[in-house]
Amino acid sequence: MALSFHFATAGEIVFSAGCVQKLPEMAAQYAKRVFLITGGNPGRYRQLIDAVNMRSEMLVYPVSTEPTIEMVTDAAGQARAFSAGLVIGIGGGSVLDAGKAVSALLTNDGDLMQYLEVVGLSQPIRKKPCPYIAVPTTAGTGAEVTKNAVITSVGHRVKVSMRHQWMIPDHAVIDPELTFSMPPELTASTGLDALTQLIEPFVTSYHNPLTDALCREGLIRASRSLKTAYDHGADPGAREDMAVASLFGGLALANAKLGAVHGIAGPLGGRFSVSHGIVCARLLAPVLRSNIQVLRGDEKHPGRLERFRELAGIVTGVPDADAEESVIWIESLCRHMKIPPLSSQGIRRNDFPFIIDQSLKSSSMAGNPVKLSRKDLTEILENAVFS
Repeated sequence: MALSFHFATAGEIVFSAGCVQKLPEMAAQYAKRVFLITGGNPGRYRQLIDAVNMRSEMLVYPVSTEPTIEMVTDAAGQARAFSAGLVIGIGGGSVLDAGKAVSALLTNDGDLMQYLEVVGLSQPIRKKPCPYIAVPTTAGTGAEVTKNAVITSVGHRVKVSMRHQWMIPDHAVIDPELTFSMPPELTASTGLDALTQLIEPFVTSYHNPLTDALCREGLIRASRSLKTAYDHGADPGAREDMAVASLFGGLALANAKLGAVHGIAGPLGGRFSVSHGIVCARLLAPVLRSNIQVLRGDEKHPGRLERFRELAGIVTGVPDADAEESVIWIESLCRHMKIPPLSSQGIRRNDFPFIIDQSLKSSSMAGNPVKLSRKDLTEILENAVFS
């Protein structure tokens, strides 16, 4: 079969230590009124905010939790009333996703439910979003280069997406120095999210040569530096590696599908107040183990198991490693970073049917390299919740 694939990404990616200082100049090219979304403590970026404000009028909107339908609707309303001509997001994945949704709603009629998947009408946006600059302060989600915004529907108790290729930020400004202050717990959860978002696009049946190259390089960097970044947060080389890994994971997942880890993580995260990165960390090893077990009995796709062997070779540094060695390596990493079982977050066996029902509806599940049964998913949850 002739090779064919499509690749989309941000209009501009700026990556270097200290590059966030270019933000005021970039913002001034767009509009006099800037709607700036930050984390719950905007004071962390006071100097940067003041520098942008010297050139533009600004309205600051703090986001202290993962975005909800109500929050995004409120933020978009305030941005519209302010007549914002540019949206900037400075923060973790939740902040960046909120910014993508707000920028899209600024130029498209109707309310958020028109555009949300699963719980809404899943309509595509009709007009290009307001210009948007994404500045990540964590190294995990890669949201600065993805085309969807993950939003919690509190009423439905699920996380869903607003998604369109136009929602990829116009500019992604990645400054590894912004991640130096992350505490070990946040380094672990975001770093394991980045690792997951490199592994799933690498093993999905929807991968292509460009996403493969990104995943291989990202996996090399994450496997050599995540533990160091956790143990020694001020190590510039480790922080740079993880910023690259996060970026490359975002580029890969935006152009190849994810898999069962994210298929389960969405509904689980919508039902419980638990970090997305922690959920991914606890699900990753059991999902890989289940995929490998199914593939060992799959005579139709013998080449897919070879991809898991390559993955094991990359993360362990042993070229001829068996596929299961990646599972052992991830389990060891999670123990080192003290990732707790999901039972510590209040998840119980009687929650499994709901989680599985919702997982099977997830768009991410379609990217898993094999079809997992309800029994497989139950075993995965048993391992992630109680082991």
